[in-house]
Amino acid sequence: MIAPSTTIEKGGTEWSENLNMTLICKDCKEVPPNLVEEFSSGDMVCGSCGLVLGDRIVDTRSEWRTFSNDDQGNDDPSRVGDGANPLLNGSQLQTTIAYTDGSARSRDLLRAQGKSSTDKATKGLLAAYKEIGAHCDAVNIPKNVSDTAKHLFKLVDDAKAFKGKSQEAIIAGCIFIACRQCGVPRTFREIYALTKVSKKDIGRTFKALEKFFAQDSAGKAAMASSTGGMLPSTDTYQTTTSTNAKDLCLRYCSQLGLNRQQFVKVSQGLAEKMSTVGDLAGRSPLSVAAACIYMASYLLGKPKTPKEISQVAGVSDGTIRTAYKYLYQERERLIEPEWIADGKGNMETLPSA
Repeated sequence: MIAPSTTIEKGGTEWSENLNMTLICKDCKEVPPNLVEEFSSGDMVCGSCGLVLGDRIVDTRSEWRTFSNDDQGNDDPSRVGDGANPLLNGSQLQTTIAYTDGSARSRDLLRAQGKSSTDKATKGLLAAYKEIGAHCDAVNIPKNVSDTAKHLFKLVDDAKAFKGKSQEAIIAGCIFIACRQCGVPRTFREIYALTKVSKKDIGRTFKALEKFFAQDSAGKAAMASSTGGMLPSTDTYQTTTSTNAKDLCLRYCSQLGLNRQQFVKVSQGLAEKMSTVGDLAGRSPLSVAAACIYMASYLLGKPKTPKEISQVAGVSDGTIRTAYKYLYQERERLIEPEWIADGKGNMETLPSA
């Protein structure tokens, strides 16, 4: 008896059971199934009858819309890596070895990799950025001011300007300018208390930085106009104006607990009119702001002593009383009727000069 042949004829395939699992609609039972993935709701829906067959579908598409034909050089952004940091130089595509397990081998690899890949310029920038961030966080300066100061410092570092100048003085000047640029000005005295750089050095560095940034912005604007392009908003520099008393009133009122909008409105209104008082025209904005807040606090029924205000403004209480004396003499002309209307304030509560 001849055993049956186990060879497969030419062109045939060996039979095997199909173990693949196929999701079909239990109502329609169509094969192949007509399924639609709705990424907006995260559901798997039957395209024929609308029955929801699954939820929490993961959207595997790109997170952005790509217009490859409109990109210069047909540059298609890939989904690899983090976004580039404009405050650092280079491609920023290097690999960092983590030192988490605490082993000696990982420590040695981290040191070797750091010596070979990180250049001195990047280390210097990172150290300066860390110092700027620490200074801004110490006095609760907003993050946009910190970012502006870092951007200004990078402009100075890229141009290799002020080589003989102390880095601490440049950092102090960049923070001072950034505060003015972002509408939260600080005085030389406050920057000195923050960075321990003398007021004279801050003033000299500030003037030099203002001149450098203005020339740099003008040069970039001329180059952009010659090529027919537009200058980015981050490269445009507007010359700052001196700090006035009106800008300081809002912060001083907040620090003194005068959080009502009426206190800020009255003190800023008095600060705007201070130029009409001849004896106060040449005084420091610190003393003028302190005197305006002193008058507004008594006018609106929540008096603050000159000593309390002096601790916030950084001027002596005698200076506040002297400046207030000139305001008190012109009180009839300076105080608006609407400030004291309907019992909001009372001029009789003002202390005599």
